[in-house]
Amino acid sequence: MDVDLVLPCRDEAPALAALLPEVPDGIRVIVADNGSRDATADVARRLGATVVVEDRPGYGAAVHAGLLAATADLVAFMDGDGSFDPVELLPLIDDVRSGRADLAVGRRRPTGRGTWPWHARAGNALIVAWLRRRIGLPAHDIAPMRVCRRADLLALGVEDRRFGYPVELLQKATRAGWRFSEHDVSYRPRAEGTKSKVSGSVRGTLRTARDFARVLS
Repeated sequence: MDVDLVLPCRDEAPALAALLPEVPDGIRVIVADNGSRDATADVARRLGATVVVEDRPGYGAAVHAGLLAATADLVAFMDGDGSFDPVELLPLIDDVRSGRADLAVGRRRPTGRGTWPWHARAGNALIVAWLRRRIGLPAHDIAPMRVCRRADLLALGVEDRRFGYPVELLQKATRAGWRFSEHDVSYRPRAEGTKSKVSGSVRGTLRTARDFARVLS
């Protein structure tokens, strides 16, 4: 498959050790190391991933660095914390490759209690409701797992380099008339030994909500 998978990572070594062997054959993994202080880069290289270093902090900065390093026609994105099953990328890849969609996204379905803290779930629901009402977003989540064509994403010109990146992406893709597809994806507990920068605390969620609000228009 002509697909690159970008994993924005910061201190995700314990997660990558279990996650990378799950990636389906034929998908090249690019780990965008965003200032890790653990062995994230070493683990990624040992397990065959390409590592790019992005010292500028921010989710969007890491995602964009991975996108620039990608060479495949199709590019996929998801968190590198072990909360997603990369096998579930396959239906999204098929939608874009077949031409049924320009952007295929995942809709999180928690696999257990406590996987998605109330404050993070509530913030996500508010943002998505606003986007659906104001611009007709045809999705129910902020695309934590997504697939599109690399050239199309570069041409879209997403500029945010913090946590507002996926919200800006969804806004611009909707306004550009991109065709969406959405699939339920399993949302698992993140790997032991890692901590979410967003949902791991109310403070982290509020910081992310501030980034979201900055790019809403």
